[in-house]
Amino acid sequence: MALLKNSAVKKMSDKEMEEKLNDLKLELVRANVTANKTNAKTKELKRAISRILTAMKAKKSQVKLNSSQKKELSK
Repeated sequence: MALLKNSAVKKMSDKEMEEKLNDLKLELVRANVTANKTNAKTKELKRAISRILTAMKAKKSQVKLNSSQKKELSK
């Protein structure tokens, strides 16, 4: 029952990731209120949120690496 796969997250743009992240967080809050306990759906929502956050962080670090490599090459 995977909501998002890593391959799907990697194909998303930054804007799409942020929108999906907000949607998942809202859905997680709704699921927690109705269930009032942890169940399979909330666990999968948390995993999907983690996947998106990890992908966003990886993209940011990749951009930083690329810009620092360009600076070193220009010297």
